[in-house]
Amino acid sequence: MTGVSAPADPTPDEDLRTDDPGDGAGRTPLDPGLENDLVVANPVVRGVLVALGWTAVALGAIGVVLPGWPTTVWLLVAAYFFARSSPRFLRWLVTHRVFGPFVRDIRAGLGLPARAKAFAISMIVLFAGSSSVLVGLARPLIGGVIAVVGGIGIAYILRMPTRPPRA
Repeated sequence: MTGVSAPADPTPDEDLRTDDPGDGAGRTPLDPGLENDLVVANPVVRGVLVALGWTAVALGAIGVVLPGWPTTVWLLVAAYFFARSSPRFLRWLVTHRVFGPFVRDIRAGLGLPARAKAFAISMIVLFAGSSSVLVGLARPLIGGVIAVVGGIGIAYILRMPTRPPRA
């Protein structure tokens, strides 16, 4: 026994895999990455994963109002935990009006739109760059670490696929 079980057949309103209007036509995946997700069978582990997922959502929410703090990364972490613990919370995240498209596209391997990549890179340059200079005046080693971490973030974003514009 691996401690992992496949999710039960979802009812129509719990179906995470499609945005089916109910007539069976035009079933478009909401999140193609959900096809292989498994919910952990152990209720204690599931509870811990739900708590970690909501912690990641809270950290992502901080990124909405705090410049330089990542949002998408924390929401992807939350999606990972919710996929293994709570189909309901995962559905909420991937269907969220603002964050859902980013989370779905990244999980499906489609990447980020060019505009989002440019914005993210410019924010890293602005905030990590200014922080590394200001902190580096008093503590050069810490300023260097900030610059390196910002550079890693930029490299990661540049390596992600660029999603073509939607028609």
